[in-house]
Amino acid sequence: MMVAVRRAILLLSSSELVARFQRACGLFPAAPRADREERNGDTRSHRDREPVRNGTPAGQHKERGERERSVKYEVKNWPLYFLFVVSAMLGNEIFYISFLPCIHWNLDPFLCRRLVNMWAAVMYIGQVMKDVLKLPRPTAPPVVKLEWRVDVEYGLPSTHAMAATAISFTLLLSATERVQFPFELGLVLAVVLSALVSLSRLYTGMHSALDVICGILISALILGVTHPHWRTLDFLQLNSPLSPVVAVVLPLYLCYKYPELDHYSTTREDTTIIMGAAAGCSVGYWANQQLGLTFEPAGPFPVSLGPLTLATFALGVARFAVGLAILVLTRQTVRWVSLRLLCWNYGVAVTDIEARRRKEIEVPYKFSTYSAIGLVNSVVVCRAFALLGLL
Repeated sequence: MMVAVRRAILLLSSSELVARFQRACGLFPAAPRADREERNGDTRSHRDREPVRNGTPAGQHKERGERERSVKYEVKNWPLYFLFVVSAMLGNEIFYISFLPCIHWNLDPFLCRRLVNMWAAVMYIGQVMKDVLKLPRPTAPPVVKLEWRVDVEYGLPSTHAMAATAISFTLLLSATERVQFPFELGLVLAVVLSALVSLSRLYTGMHSALDVICGILISALILGVTHPHWRTLDFLQLNSPLSPVVAVVLPLYLCYKYPELDHYSTTREDTTIIMGAAAGCSVGYWANQQLGLTFEPAGPFPVSLGPLTLATFALGVARFAVGLAILVLTRQTVRWVSLRLLCWNYGVAVTDIEARRRKEIEVPYKFSTYSAIGLVNSVVVCRAFALLGLL
């Protein structure tokens, strides 16, 4: 039995399995240049397709990094390529930082609060597990890697798979309390979304099958353990006088206590961004509750969603544009101020990248910036909508 389990783990963690999945989906390493020139087909290598900036192929710019400049691959199934590349984007922090406020502004702040809480929990657990277990990502070759930013991070578990699973099923379970919709349709959408994001991690060569499976199972476990207590946590988050203190102190403490590595990795930075955004949102939701203006639907629940008309769609787009502009302005302002104050305090130049990666600068700088974004999102933006007649 143990031998069979060991073999299954070795198979699921192998780079060869990832490479076979990529080949089955039409993604191949580029053939040598001489072989490519003899072909008469339309398939082109990644190098042949790279955009040009100022007369120079984009891959030749220094900031892309030496390894990325050497990446070459051939795509033989373009629909799957675009499907998985877009799906991978749905698991990025930038997507969630855009998607979650959109839920708040256009649907229900209650749902956004639940999603942010679960997103922060699963991402912190997943990121810490990566840097504690220190298991490698698939190797290239034989794998073709389409992303390089997080390649220096460790592999297991896949936090893309964790976040996609947690967000999809938290939204499904929470929405049943608030909105009338066919549960079966919601279940299919949750499964499809989490599956696409998870499979995209294999397609892009960033994770093994074991990384992805473990990510899904860990999220499922967290959901199962926490789901019975969601209403209690909601009440404490909105009504306890200690809520804003806990919401800031606990995430900040966890960011400072993040596992140390012998090399720089983006995991601590990304985790601090997420924890900061969640902390700011939590304080904002508590403040709204105390002020008696939560911007939540009046009920009775579950409410029925009205038809999506052109006017409703235009209103949603206007809210998103105004809200995003406010958040970007907040980010740029707080980022500029906090970074300069910290660099001045520690006697380093703002342009010193290595200094900015030091924990005593990176953690408070990122945490303050994104906690401000979370606070503005939950408190200020909807009030701006009211002033502009967008509610």
